[in-house]
Amino acid sequence: MNWYLNLAAVLFAIGLFGVITRRNTIGILMSLELMFNAANINFVVFSKYIANAGLTGQIFALFIIVVAAAEATVGLAIVLLIYRNWRGIDSDNVSIMKW
Repeated sequence: MNWYLNLAAVLFAIGLFGVITRRNTIGILMSLELMFNAANINFVVFSKYIANAGLTGQIFALFIIVVAAAEATVGLAIVLLIYRNWRGIDSDNVSIMKW
């Protein structure tokens, strides 16, 4: 169990580091997906080893996958809109939300 938790912690740390340091919005979206996958690993591991509650962890993981897919869809639409307006996907350029 410790190995899975360490893997999830490393994935979450890499994702958090990517969200904090990246300027490219595609990279930020990819880092968010890493963080979601770390949460999925934790849900499945705790369901299997601690709660022993059947498929609860897997159902939560499936729900997170669906939410992540919806988030990626909306995020990519926003990235396309940013590229159309600013001709780049650097997040520093869009920090000003005024028109």
